[in-house]
Amino acid sequence: MTIPRLALTLGDVAGIGPEITAKTLLGHDDLRSRCIPVVIGDEAAMRRGVVNVGGDPEKVIVIPAVSEALNLPGTIELIQTGPSLADVPLGELSPVAGDGSYRFVVEACRLAREGQVDGIVTAPLNKAAMHAGGHNWPGHTELLAHEFGVQNFSLVLSAGELYFFHLTTHVSMRTAIENITVERTLNVLELAGAFAKSMGTPDELIGLAGLNPHAGENRLFGDEDADILAPAVATARERGLNVVGPLPGDALIPAAVRGKYKLVVVCYHDQGHAPFKAVYGDDGVNITVGLPVVRVSVDHGTAFDIAGKGIAREASLVLSLERAAQLAPGWDHVWRTAQKMDVPA
Repeated sequence: MTIPRLALTLGDVAGIGPEITAKTLLGHDDLRSRCIPVVIGDEAAMRRGVVNVGGDPEKVIVIPAVSEALNLPGTIELIQTGPSLADVPLGELSPVAGDGSYRFVVEACRLAREGQVDGIVTAPLNKAAMHAGGHNWPGHTELLAHEFGVQNFSLVLSAGELYFFHLTTHVSMRTAIENITVERTLNVLELAGAFAKSMGTPDELIGLAGLNPHAGENRLFGDEDADILAPAVATARERGLNVVGPLPGDALIPAAVRGKYKLVVVCYHDQGHAPFKAVYGDDGVNITVGLPVVRVSVDHGTAFDIAGKGIAREASLVLSLERAAQLAPGWDHVWRTAQKMDVPA
C-alpha cells in the first residue's frame, strides 16, 4: 500500500519549528515506514535548526518537487518556498518570519489541491508575527479553511483515542456565543460522526458540552443550552448519530478523560483547550476536520524563549506526523460529509 505523502510546514523560523523538525526527521526513522514527509520551508533556517540540535546540516536536501522525495532515513527533504530567511533573528517577533510562515502554509495547500500531498502537518506559527507580515488570519485553522475555500470545519484536539471538537475557536467570548447556532452545532456533530466513521467506529458516542454552567440548569443560568444545543442534539439523533447532551462541561470532560467518551464537542476555545492542555500537555495534537485533506498540528506555540537552545521537545510533532499518516487513508468520508453542508462556520 502506498504510504501518504505529507507536507510539513516549518512554521515561524524565529521559533522552535526548525529544531523540532530536525529532531523529528533525524531522530525518528520509524516514521519513514508510515509516511513520506517533505518540509515546506526555508533551507537556511532548516540548516540552522539542525545545527542547534547537534546535527549535520548537510542532511538537509533541497528537492524541486514532492515527487522527487526519496524518504531516506537520516535526511530532511525540503522544498524552498520564497526568499531565504537566513537573516531572521531567533527568539524575536519578526514580520519577515511571519510572512514566511504564511507562505509555507499557502504552498502546502497548493500542493494538496493539486494532489501532490495527502496531508499537511504544521509546526507552530506566531500569530502576531504573521499579522506583522501582512496576513491577518486568527491562526492556522482559519487560513487553511480560506485556502481550501471551506466554510464548515472544526478545530479538534486529540490525545490517544480522545478527540475534542470545537464549535468556535479564535474569537471573543461574546462572538463565540453569537456564533453558536443550531445549524453550526448540528454541522459539527455531523463532522464528529463522519470522523468516527472514518476511524471505523460509526456508532461512537458523542458528548456535547453545555455552554452555560450546569448546561443552563433548566434555564436558571441561560437559555442557549435549551434553545440551541438541545434541538441540535435532537436532530442529530434523528439522523442516526449517537449523541448525548448538552451535558455540564465540568462533568463531561472529566468523564471523557477517564474514558467514557472518545468524542467530545465543546462550545468555545478555552472550554476545550484549558482542560486538554492541563491533562495532556505536549502529548496532544491539533486536527482540522472539514478540509479536503487531513491537517494535523502540534499543540504548542513557537516558544521564542527557548529558540536556538536545542532543548525543545519534538514529541507533539512526532505524534502529528503519526496521526496524519493514520487518518489520511480514510479522510475522504469526512471531506464528503463536510461538502454536504452549506451553513457558514
